[in-house]
Amino acid sequence: MTHLYELTIAQARDLLQRKEISSVALTQAVLDRIAALDPTVQAFLTVTAEAALAEARQADAAIAQGRTASLTGIPVALKDVICTQGVRTTCGSRILENFIPPYDAFVTRRLKDQQAVMVGKLNMDEFAMGSTTEHSAFQVTRNPWNTACIPGGSSGGSAAAVAADMCLASLGSDTGGSIRQPASHCGVVGLKPTYGRVSRFGLVAFASSLDQIGPLGKTVADCAEMLQAIAGHDPADATSAPQPVPDYRAALTRGVHGLRIGIPRSHFESPGLDPQVADTVRRAVATLEALGAVTVEVALPHTDYGVAAYYVIAPCEASSNLARYDGVKYGLRDGGSEELLEMYRATRSRGFGAEVQRRVLLGTYALSAGYYDAYYRKASQVRTLIMRDFAAAFEKCDLIASPVTPTPATPIGAHADDPLAMYLSDMYTLSANLAGIPGISVPCGFSADGLPIGLQLLGSHFQEERLLAAAHAFEQATEYHRKKPVLSL
Repeated sequence: MTHLYELTIAQARDLLQRKEISSVALTQAVLDRIAALDPTVQAFLTVTAEAALAEARQADAAIAQGRTASLTGIPVALKDVICTQGVRTTCGSRILENFIPPYDAFVTRRLKDQQAVMVGKLNMDEFAMGSTTEHSAFQVTRNPWNTACIPGGSSGGSAAAVAADMCLASLGSDTGGSIRQPASHCGVVGLKPTYGRVSRFGLVAFASSLDQIGPLGKTVADCAEMLQAIAGHDPADATSAPQPVPDYRAALTRGVHGLRIGIPRSHFESPGLDPQVADTVRRAVATLEALGAVTVEVALPHTDYGVAAYYVIAPCEASSNLARYDGVKYGLRDGGSEELLEMYRATRSRGFGAEVQRRVLLGTYALSAGYYDAYYRKASQVRTLIMRDFAAAFEKCDLIASPVTPTPATPIGAHADDPLAMYLSDMYTLSANLAGIPGISVPCGFSADGLPIGLQLLGSHFQEERLLAAAHAFEQATEYHRKKPVLSL
C-alpha cells in the first residue's frame, strides 16, 4: 500500500481531483512524516505546519468549487534562500537568523498562484556556499540513504526532503551544481534551468551571474510540473529572459529516437572519477542508445580550467553581494562595539561562518587594486572560452551526457579540513553555470554501498524541453527512481 507522503505530484493531483483524498489528509501525512524523520535527517530549518494546513483547507475548498490550478493541494518546500513573506528566511546563516522577509520571491508567488501548500523552509550551506550542507550555521543535513553521509549541497535539505518523502517536491538554487549534485547524491531528479528562465527576484544572492532557481522532484514529470509553475519573464529581474514558456509537460513524451548525445571524453577520464560512477553513467548512456539515441564524441577543451575560473568569479560576486550585511540595515548586529568599523568587523565575524568568510576574502582580494586583471578579468575570459566550447559542441549534438559528481556521497566530515576537495566535487556541474545552460540530474544507478548515482544531461540555452524528454525516456526505461531509502521511524 502506498502511503500518502510517497505519492508523486501527478499521482496526488489525480487522487485530489477525483476527491479520493483531501489536501488536508495529504498535508497532515507529510507533516507527520517530517515530525518522525526530520530529527534524524535534519532537512528543515522551519516547518510551517499551521499555515500549511490552512492552505490545504483552502485547496480542498477550491477543488470542491472546481477552481483548481496545476499544484492545488500539493505539499512542497523551499530552500531557505528563497524569500517567503512572514516566514523566516535565514540562508543557513547566523547573520539572517531572525530575518523575516516583507515580500515573497517571484517563485514563491508563482507556487501560491498554483495553490501549492508550503510545508517549510529547507536547510542549506550558508548563503549557498558549499557542496555538502555541512556549512549551515544551524545543523548538518544527512543523506536519507545513509545518514552517515552528506546529502550534497548547497541544496542538501531540498534533495534530502524529497528523497525522504517529507514533501512531494522542492525548490533549490544552483550556482555551481547546487541542485544537480544533491539530487544525484540523494537519488532524486534535479533540474537547473537556463540562466534567466526563472526569475531571481527574492532569491538571496550568492553570485548573481550564476545563481538560478530550479526544482527537485521524485520524477522527471514532477520537475516538469514545478518548472511549468515557476518559469517565465519577470520585469522585476533585469536578467529574466523575455522568452515564451513552452509546455514542458507535453515535451515529456517526445522520446530520444535520433537524438544526438555528446560524450566529452575528458569527463570520463578525469583522475578523480570513481570507476563505479564512470561505469554506471556509461551504462546509462547505453540505455539511451538502446532507446534510439546516437552518441557522438565532443570536445570541451577548457573544462579543466572551469573550477579555477568559477572559484574566482563566484567569490568576487559573493564579496560584492554580501557587503550589504553590515549590521546597519537588517540582520545580526554586534551590540558591543563603539566604533563603526569595529561594529562591521564584529558583526561579520560573528554572523558569517568559516566557508563564507573564506570566499568573501578570496573575492575581495581578487577584486582589489592590482589584482583585478590578473584574476577576475582572466577568469571572465576563461568563462567566455567555456561558453564557446559548449556552443561548438552543440553544433554536433543535441545534449551532452556526463557524470554529475566524481564520487558517490562521501562521509560527513570527510572534507572538513580540505576545502579544495569539496570544490573539486563540482567539476562536472559548474561549467553549465558559467555558460548559463540548463542541466538535469536523473537517478541512473547505485554504488556498491547502495548510494545513488546520477546521470547529468546538459542542453543548449532554453532547451529544457529536450532535457526533460530525454531524462523522462531514460527514467521510464529504468527502475532507479522507484527505489526508496529505508529510514527508521
